[in-house]
Amino acid sequence: MRRALLAATAALTVLTGCATGEGQVDVANGGQFRFVAATPAGELIPEAERAAAPGFGGTLLGGGDWTSAELDGQVAVLNFWGSWCPPCRVETPQFQEVYADVRDEGVAFLGLNVKEADEQFARAFVDSEGIEFPSLYDPAGEVALAFRDYPATAIPSTIVLDRDGRVAAVYTGEVAQDDLRAVIDSLLGEGPGGG
Repeated sequence: MRRALLAATAALTVLTGCATGEGQVDVANGGQFRFVAATPAGELIPEAERAAAPGFGGTLLGGGDWTSAELDGQVAVLNFWGSWCPPCRVETPQFQEVYADVRDEGVAFLGLNVKEADEQFARAFVDSEGIEFPSLYDPAGEVALAFRDYPATAIPSTIVLDRDGRVAAVYTGEVAQDDLRAVIDSLLGEGPGGG
């Protein structure tokens, strides 16, 4: 009985998520990444164990289309956030500081604004904090669902991709600026194709 109830709840959650934020996010779940556990702070998933990130796309805050193909060949930091989330309000401006330092070194940042009641709140936060990296408006959290078994309710959380588009680190919870810098530096040192 309990399994049937859990299965029904999961199915309802998926259906509800797909109906919310209609047309905001297009997810192509062809990647093989499956979330198992968060990466310890400042550490990377060993290269041999990394899996491809799924393709995804959507609408940027304030309008405009975006696809994950724009990350090709770059180290990428994907940060799931909401203006309603107190740790995000601390972490996002710190990510902006890191972004300002590394954006010309082949590093891309993408915010994924989730569970926001209204896009205007997200835009107001980005504007007031001077956040320059783009953010997708993803109120239903569909991008997180594309990363199979990823805990979409863990906000803030961050996924870091290597230059080959493979998941190199997954952090559930706030990421310290020094840890993020260490991970980015390590990935930049790997170069394309790893090592």
